[in-house]
Amino acid sequence: MAFPRAQARGWVKAAKLAQRRRPAEDTGGPQSPAPGSQRAALYVHWPYCEKRCSYCNFNKYIPRGVDEAALRRCLVTEAQTLLRLSGVRRVESVFFGGGTPSLASPQTVAAVLEAVAQAAHLPADSEVTLEVNPTSASGSRLAAFGAAGVNRLSIGLQSLDDTELQLLGRTHSASDALQTLAEAQRLFPGRVSVDLMLGLPAQQVGPWLRRLQDLLRCCDDHVSLYQLSLERGTALFTQVQQGALPAPDPELAAEMYQEGRAVLREAGFRQYEVSNFARNGALSTHNWTYWQCGQYLGVGPGAHGRFIPQGAGGHTREARIQTLEPDNWMKEVMLFGHGTRRRIPLSELELLEEVLAMGLRTDVGITHQHWQQFEPQLTLWDLFGASKEVKWLQEQGLLLLDHRGLRCSWEGLAVLDSLLLSLLSRLQEAWQQKTPSSVPRG
Repeated sequence: MAFPRAQARGWVKAAKLAQRRRPAEDTGGPQSPAPGSQRAALYVHWPYCEKRCSYCNFNKYIPRGVDEAALRRCLVTEAQTLLRLSGVRRVESVFFGGGTPSLASPQTVAAVLEAVAQAAHLPADSEVTLEVNPTSASGSRLAAFGAAGVNRLSIGLQSLDDTELQLLGRTHSASDALQTLAEAQRLFPGRVSVDLMLGLPAQQVGPWLRRLQDLLRCCDDHVSLYQLSLERGTALFTQVQQGALPAPDPELAAEMYQEGRAVLREAGFRQYEVSNFARNGALSTHNWTYWQCGQYLGVGPGAHGRFIPQGAGGHTREARIQTLEPDNWMKEVMLFGHGTRRRIPLSELELLEEVLAMGLRTDVGITHQHWQQFEPQLTLWDLFGASKEVKWLQEQGLLLLDHRGLRCSWEGLAVLDSLLLSLLSRLQEAWQQKTPSSVPRG
């Protein structure tokens, strides 16, 4: 299906003007989308990589004669179909992930954005992010993605140590990473995020911290720290299991994380989410939608989504998963307009559990207003105000419940998983009773 190119060019031009007007500072997060609203984020999955990294168990494939034109048509078709089924009228952000979406042609990115801009309102200042692998992103290629409508990059550096990069099975060197980072910042100033991994086998705190400090001397305004998770079925898992590599030390990983977040705070970064740090207001709008339990559409093989199919007459939010394997997904899109493999209606309690678990990942936490959008009867005070466990967590300086809402302290964010056990248990207990307690709203 062909689309008029004038509108796409007009949207890209308007987006560039809006980007130049972006405010330098933002002390909060992006506005929270209301549940059941006609707005959503859009995730687009490009399933191909040059090779499979040793730690990765994502839905990705090594390309063998990929028909990109056919894949492009299917991405466009599925985006249009899901926008129609969801009744979404405004797309707040677009994120091209993978896989390695920087292996796609800029034409594919442009076609998807063009289709979205025709089927819904895509504001000129919408965040449009592309995940980038340093070996597939020359300066000219990055510029072409910018011309296609991308205005933010997320670079998978993972490490600035060549030995660690080889261990991870990455195709780039530390030198490649730094060169790509410099080109990205030249083309997308203030709009470049980098990923850094911690907790690798045999990794030590001191050298890792020095590399983080080296990175801070040349990076932009957004950094993500991710702890290695050994996943069954990956090469790295097998190597550790067979004794070829030492198992990662969780105590050392925890120390790296604590020291790393302190270094980032000292450098002026706000830890606005468990793994994400930003300065100068450079928060990820797209990811904020996830953490605030806003709607999002997942397009492409294996993509996940969460939305109410209002356009199809639905009233319940669904978790949706697209068919994993690219060829089968394409066949389904060509037959049905989309490749949705599973639709899972979410109960009211399941949705509230997501609101709690995702919201507490952020430094803002869950405001009373935000919670009431999802649950107008049981307030946060009703749920947690009289809880002995919550009072104890407050006394330990890990959790706050006050006039603003429920949130973790800076110390609490580091141990969120352990806090959630008590909080989710209390939510489930209260939901069963469904009788609000008389707790003062002080």
